[in-house]
Amino acid sequence: MFEKLVAIEPVSLIPSAEEKLHDYAKEVVLYRDVPADDEEIVRRVGDADAVLLSYTSRMEKNVIERCPKLRYIGMCCSLYSEESANVDIACARQRGIQVLGIRDYGDRGVVEYVLHELIGLLHGFGMPMLRDEPVEITGLKVGIVGLGVSGKMIADALQFMGAEISYYSRTRKPEAEAAGMCYKPLPQLLAESEVVFTCLNKNVLLLGDAEFAQLGEGKVLFNTSIGPGFDSAALERWLDKPGTHFFCDTKAAAGPVAEGFFERENVHCANVSAGRTKQAFVLLSKKVLANIETALRKQENL
Repeated sequence: MFEKLVAIEPVSLIPSAEEKLHDYAKEVVLYRDVPADDEEIVRRVGDADAVLLSYTSRMEKNVIERCPKLRYIGMCCSLYSEESANVDIACARQRGIQVLGIRDYGDRGVVEYVLHELIGLLHGFGMPMLRDEPVEITGLKVGIVGLGVSGKMIADALQFMGAEISYYSRTRKPEAEAAGMCYKPLPQLLAESEVVFTCLNKNVLLLGDAEFAQLGEGKVLFNTSIGPGFDSAALERWLDKPGTHFFCDTKAAAGPVAEGFFERENVHCANVSAGRTKQAFVLLSKKVLANIETALRKQENL
């Protein structure tokens, strides 16, 4: 059991999971607002040996080094790689602090968002229609850039609806190819796809001016990554081409764009995180609690 566990900001746990925290620590403190700066984070952590945080704050080296009793940091948000994390994992490791994060908890909502927006565009439901007449997903040439968990779920859903799926990934996916999905080099995928989805890890930028030139006009780009999967200025230049459309669920997914970007007729942003559903919070809570139990077992075995 931890001596003191502090959630330094809202971490999206369901009420029953918040109650469960008291089984893991003698003292539990839950802050309901985001700390203003590093000084406030250090103050909130105080003498805690366990900390929870979400994606809205960062724990850099200068914070971790000033929290001498800290032994566990639980990220209640996606951890895809050490480099993209909002915690200095290397510093924590050097100080004997275990860091665990979660992933793959909000993907179903993203798939539903994609289907909603894509069908609206193809049929003209609530937005300008992509072609001169309504078209179905059946036969649509779809390119998936990054066939991880969320990319594969989007691909599976669209393939079920009759789309022709191609993918580009750092590694080949034999199971996807066995299911009828075709691997293509990125330039070929961009040139031959009608609709492209970037489903990439945070801070992975694959599309620049050259890639957008390969994508060309009359095409649709969805970004379902946590951040932009492209150079934002290059995206803006591509959107000047006729017949282009860009979709993202949150403004952060577009990256640093110019003022007025989201007022463009061919930019579609719900400004709501599609993955933040009731079911996603339940799954997030289960994974956060499971990580705490893993951390406690490890400490007991030291």
